[in-house]
Amino acid sequence: MKLSREISGDGRFVRQPNRFTERIGPPEPGRYRVYASYACPWAQRVLIVRKLLGLEDLLDVTIVDPIRDEKGWRIPGGDPEYLSELYHATDPGYTGRYTVPCVWDTRDKRIVTNDFPQITLDLETSWGTVPNLYPERLRPDIDIMNDRLYHGLNNAVYEAGFARDQQAYEEAVSRVFTTLDFLEVRLAESDYLFDTLTDSDVRLYTTLARFDSVYYAHFKCSVRRLIDYPALWAYARRLYAIPAFRETTDFDQIKRHYYITQPNINPTQIVPVGPELDWSL
Repeated sequence: MKLSREISGDGRFVRQPNRFTERIGPPEPGRYRVYASYACPWAQRVLIVRKLLGLEDLLDVTIVDPIRDEKGWRIPGGDPEYLSELYHATDPGYTGRYTVPCVWDTRDKRIVTNDFPQITLDLETSWGTVPNLYPERLRPDIDIMNDRLYHGLNNAVYEAGFARDQQAYEEAVSRVFTTLDFLEVRLAESDYLFDTLTDSDVRLYTTLARFDSVYYAHFKCSVRRLIDYPALWAYARRLYAIPAFRETTDFDQIKRHYYITQPNINPTQIVPVGPELDWSL
């Protein structure tokens, strides 16, 4: 899956840049289709925002198979059979990983974007504004928070899990738990990261939803569990109670994807039983 290309000489995981970064045009029913996976945290962000904003009739979705092989993400019953075919149809010389989410333009027959940080912002500012997940008054603060979440948690768990050097691993894990400690304090007296539900909450949730089931053991982020943080655990369950979050969270697909498709970390490809977690409020 070409992941070795994203390991630096000192054993650090350096995520590949997003190849397609055009902005999504104005909504046109039937024109745009997002390819996503319930297993992928970056893709789940788009699925959550799509439901929160009521965009189901404007933005079509195809869910790929959670078990990825050497050809990449498979499209169940689809034409084409693999997501890689859409990448090569757009750029025949493409050599990177085939990632979700990506947005396919059915009219022009090309991928418009696989720029996962920007996709949700485009939907929130150009496609739907109720609820307002990216309010103008909070945008500078949301941008700062999103950057902190990405480097300290969302991507840092991958940096820990894919590290091939002890120091690189420990540095990443330190950032993960420094960030979780910061968030625990922030959420001790607040329902959300700001005074209303925002894009930042969506970005945080998708990592929290995978933490105890995958990142704690599989990525060796094992200093503390999510359930060891009372405020964060309560926060995660509040979000899970919202249909857009709950209905796009598939713990079975999450576990099968990570434990089966990353044999460099889990060579037996055995999917663990548990943990037993009650996500209900």
